Amino acid sequence: MITAADLEHADLRPLPAEVLALCERHDAAPRLVAHLTLVHDVAWRLVRAVRKRWPALPIDVAAVTFGAATHDIGKAVHREELSVPGTLHEPAGFQLLVDAGISTTLARFTRTHGAWQDAADLGLEDLLVVLADTAWKGKRSQALDDRLAAVIAAATGRPAWEVFVALDDVIAGITADADARLAWHAQYPA
Repeated sequence: MITAADLEHADLRPLPAEVLALCERHDAAPRLVAHLTLVHDVAWRLVRAVRKRWPALPIDVAAVTFGAATHDIGKAVHREELSVPGTLHEPAGFQLLVDAGISTTLARFTRTHGAWQDAADLGLEDLLVVLADTAWKGKRSQALDDRLAAVIAAATGRPAWEVFVALDDVIAGITADADARLAWHAQYPA
């Protein structure tokens, strides 16, 4: 398992105790715990940066950070999806969280993080979790960036182009240190 010293050395925010307990109960692979830790940490950084840019924007920070910390928890059940593409972990993760007493409102991120392109009604929190799961490794998605900018613009009344430019700066700041996150992630076995 990942130790406090591992997190401190990498300057990462730890997973919530409840999520760590779920990982231990389901014998999650160290690589999965590392991935969830990184996405959770990036979600915190994103939320902090977005709130700084748009202080009046209503964000359910607890939902975003919990969603980021658990979005791939189903890979504890479908370990093969740690190294090959697949979506079996999404409904499995949802069920795992619901069985643990987590509300469906919070468990939804296990489903929405992978199907965001097909769901027209996703809100800000869902898109921030998707962005954290994309940006941690230095990746970008034009469609995701555009969609998130549109949601923020609609909520703040700011012009979409202005929001996009500011959001681009936020994301660039997050992706800039992706190499260090990837190196930290690679040290843990699947």
